[in-house]
Order: sequence, then C-alpha cells, then structure tokens
Amino acid sequence: MANLATGVPFLPLMLGAWPSSAPADWQPAPGPLLTRWAKDVSPRNPHPEYPRPQMVRQDWANLNGLWDYAIRPKDEGQPQQWDGHIRVPFPVESALSGVMKRVGAENRLWYRRTFELPSWTAARILLNFGAVDWEAAIWVNGRESGLHRGGYDPFTFDITDAIRPSGQQELVVSVWDPTDSGYQPRGKQVKNPKSIWYTPTTGIWQTVWIEPVPRAYIDSLKIVPDIDQGHVRITVSTKGVAGEATVQATVLDDSKAIATAKGTTGDTLALPIPDAKWWSPDSPFLYELNVTLMKDGQANAEVSSYFGMRKISLGKDESGITRILLNNRPLFQLGPLDQGFWPDGLYTAPTDEALRYDIEVIKQLGFNMVRKHVKIEPARWYYWCDKLGLLVWQDMPNANIHTGNDKGKSNRSSESTANFERELKALLDAHVNHPSIVMWVPFNEGWGQYDTQRIAEWIKRYDPSRLVNCASGWHDVPGAGDVHDVHAYPGPKSPDPEEHRAAVLGEFGGLGLPVRGHTWQDEKNWGYRSYTTSEELTQAYLELMQKLQPLISRPGLSAAVYTQTTDVEIEVNGLMTYDRAQIKMDAKRVAEVNRRTRRSF
Repeated sequence: MANLATGVPFLPLMLGAWPSSAPADWQPAPGPLLTRWAKDVSPRNPHPEYPRPQMVRQDWANLNGLWDYAIRPKDEGQPQQWDGHIRVPFPVESALSGVMKRVGAENRLWYRRTFELPSWTAARILLNFGAVDWEAAIWVNGRESGLHRGGYDPFTFDITDAIRPSGQQELVVSVWDPTDSGYQPRGKQVKNPKSIWYTPTTGIWQTVWIEPVPRAYIDSLKIVPDIDQGHVRITVSTKGVAGEATVQATVLDDSKAIATAKGTTGDTLALPIPDAKWWSPDSPFLYELNVTLMKDGQANAEVSSYFGMRKISLGKDESGITRILLNNRPLFQLGPLDQGFWPDGLYTAPTDEALRYDIEVIKQLGFNMVRKHVKIEPARWYYWCDKLGLLVWQDMPNANIHTGNDKGKSNRSSESTANFERELKALLDAHVNHPSIVMWVPFNEGWGQYDTQRIAEWIKRYDPSRLVNCASGWHDVPGAGDVHDVHAYPGPKSPDPEEHRAAVLGEFGGLGLPVRGHTWQDEKNWGYRSYTTSEELTQAYLELMQKLQPLISRPGLSAAVYTQTTDVEIEVNGLMTYDRAQIKMDAKRVAEVNRRTRRSF
C-alpha cells in the first residue's frame, strides 16, 4: 500500500476503461482554452490516483475512462441508443469530457459502461463516487442500486447483490441537474454565464471506483488532534459487525510505530503522541495512521490514513486584541480566494499534478492560507493542502444566488433549506479529518443566507475543533461565529475586533489584467480594477498591501483574502491566467511583500 504521508500515488487496477465501440482516435472537444496538462489526460486512465487519501483500502479498481453517454428528455427512460463517448470524470460541459454540451433541467444525462471484476475473494463490493452533480440514480446489471442527491459529497453503494457471478458487469447512471432553476447548492454555476457567474457542471465530476471489503468492515474514521493534552482521538465506525468487535489504531512517525490503542467499535480511542510535531504551514508534518478491525484475534479489515497535530482557536495578543491563533500563537493568515475552476475541465482539474500546482504557486507567492470559494474540492486537493502546508477556509456552496439577509427565509423554499442543511452536514462529515481546514464558512454575501445564528451554532457544536465564519461579507450577525468578516474592493479595510470574535477581511483586491492568448474570450473581459501591463498590476498590488499592513496593528486585523488565485472565464482578477500558463505579477516582489505583511503581526 502506498504511504499517503509521502505523496506517492497509489495506483489501481484499470477495468477495461476503453469501450469496445470507442474510436481509436478519440479526442477532447475543441474548447476555448486548454491548460498544459490537457495533453497528459489519457482516455484510458484519467485521474488514476487513489481518490480518498484519508481512508485507503489496499484493493480497488478505477472506473474512470470512456463511458457511453446520452442526453434525453427528463421523463424518458433509459436510452436504447447512445450519443457517443464521454471521458469520466470530466463534466459533460467541459472540453476534456469530449462532449462539451449543455444538458439543462428539462433533460437527463445518462452514462453506461461495462467491466469485469478482478479475482477478489471479498464478501462485499462497494461502488464509490467522488461527486456527481446533482441527482444520481444508479443501476447495476439492470437492478436499481441507489439514489443520491448532492453535487459535492462522496457517496457509496453496496452493489454485491446485483453483481453477476462472472463475466461482464453493466453500470448505468442517470443524472438530473437543474443548475440555477432548482433548489440545490450550486455555487457559481448558472445557465447563462456572465460576469462572476460561470459555466455549469453536470454529471460525474470526480473519480468512480469499486472496492472489495469483508462482511464486516471499517466504514469511516473521525480523527481529532489535541495538542494541549498531547494526544489524538480516533473514532472508528463500522458496518456488518455482529455484536461488538475490536479495533486497533496505530500511529506511525516515519513508518515507526509510536502509539497503539485498542477498543470497541464506536468508542473513541485516545492515543498519546509524545513530543508531538505540530502541523503548520511552515512545518506541515503528517503522522501516518493504520486502523484494523479485529475478528477472533485476527485482522479482518484494515485502512490507512494520516493526520496533523494542530489547533485553531481564538485568543488575545499582548495588546489584548482578539486574534486567530494557530497552535496557541497568533498567526496572520493571508491568502487568495480560490474558485477551483479550470478552462478545460470546469469543476474537474485535468490531473492531480494540476491540483498540486495551484497550491504550490500559492505557497510560492508567500501566502499561508486559501479561501475555497463556494465550491468543494476532491479529497486529493485537501490532501495536497495538508501535505504542502496551506490553511483552508472552506465555503459551503450557496443555493440561492440572489441576495438575501438573515431574514432570508422568504428567498428559500423548504426544499432549498433541506438540501442546504443536508449537504452542509455532508461537507463536514467528508472533510472533518483534514488538518489544513481551519474555518467553515456557511454563507457568502447574503446569497441564500438565513438563520445565521442557528447555522453557526450548529456547525460549532458539530465540529468544535474549527472556527466558524458565520457570513463572509455584507450581512454579519453580531455575536455569531468566531469572526467578523467584511469585503472591500479594492480596499482594504478592517472591522473592529470584538471580545469573542476576530476581525477578518474576507475579500479585497480584484486587480485585473487580461493577457492576450490566455483568456476565455478575446473581448469584454471583466475585473474590479483594470491594468494594462504586468508592471502596473504588480505596483498596484504592492500599494494595496502597504495599505493593509497598518490595519493588522490597529484596529487589529487577523486575516485577509485577496481576490483571486486565477482568472475564471471572463473574470480576469487572477494572480495567474485561467490556463495557469502565466503568473501575471512579478512573483518575487509579490512573495516579498506577502511575507513582510504576515510578519506585521
């Protein structure tokens, strides 16, 4: 098994990812702009890495590759004829899917592929989806195997009872996605992209894979570090266990076991970590973790994981100002707004290397934080933040685009509220173990905002190990959450810190520069402020940061988020071009001023 703490990819079996009818000269669609990684994306094995780094099983098989697809009216049944081939896991609207067509709320997107199981001897077969936007129905060998609603969260179905004893297995997926005519969280996706609203993502947009498991197996882990007590708490959830069973957890440092504990499934194990190495952006040390389910004294099922020993909290500095603390010390957090769009893959990065590149550039430019804006990424993006050392503020994708306020129930249906809160819980459940994530942001600029105090309090109860930003920009609710967040373009500005809330600048900057040959379209590009040369843009950024620095001392700013990592479609406010071909400013000067700003604490 690969050591996930080292970043070595754990590669799978590939189950005939090339349909027999697929043309040998299959190509991606001719999109308006491609990244340099597009040429590396094979139809046979796109995104071959193990997709769930914090709960790795030894045996698995990747189902990415070319599938049959069809777009049909919503009320029609499974198609008898297929329109062609689509490359999974790229959304149907993207160039890398090979299709680049819109689906719309009036239609369904259908997928089909066949595969043969490896010679596994396991009792059960699990089918996993990283994410499908939005409603997915699954059939295996003609048998309906499950229905899932939610465009951003991973889900799993046990398909054992539908599997044939031998030979070809057929997998069919039906997807319906109303984009901005429905009541589901969707972030920046709209039917008619313009300004700060972008092309929709429909269908499978993260890895699909299968895994064999025994009848009793480990279903999930919850890992909570505690640097004050010097231990890590681990809760193991299982399925298929009759009565009580024993679990064993072992922590490793550089492959050497340093702590072991045993207990009953569902219990919380506390493992002491002697002389713990604390995780931080400057020292992102990750411990390895092996968890075993025992039966009759023998190992029955095993998963591997990792964690970082870190603490995020509020506290007072020497001047009595409420600050955000990392590992009990004030740390100014500075980073870009990051929307996670790609010109060739939309919601899906072309490769794992591309995912990593964005994070490396953010670090190279002297930032220590990123705000993931109204989008949730694949688990491997957070893995690279964990591995490379980047703090993450994680937004919840909004449902209602139009501006609301704390009394915004008039803007929401009961269906919208139910979808939002179910998917918010799924966000926390799926990403609770990542040391990089230090703040949850349920609302942005009043978009679908409602019951702010209740939502913030629920998040804090459900995950007390992180901070809560009740609403980034515009509609703050006094006393809710851990920070008071304002937006200012170009800014900067700062609210006043409070007794129990730190002051943060959730968005500022937005300095724009279109770079010919690297834009989504040639004309009518958009930015909050426009410049014509890299030198002008760099100078404007340096002046902006010089204005920011005094706010850190008075009134006492604890964090700032610059808009943004990359250009996105017609929006040209990026530090990089949309295709990631160019850093638009002088990288050395930007890194110097960013590091100097972080030291202004």
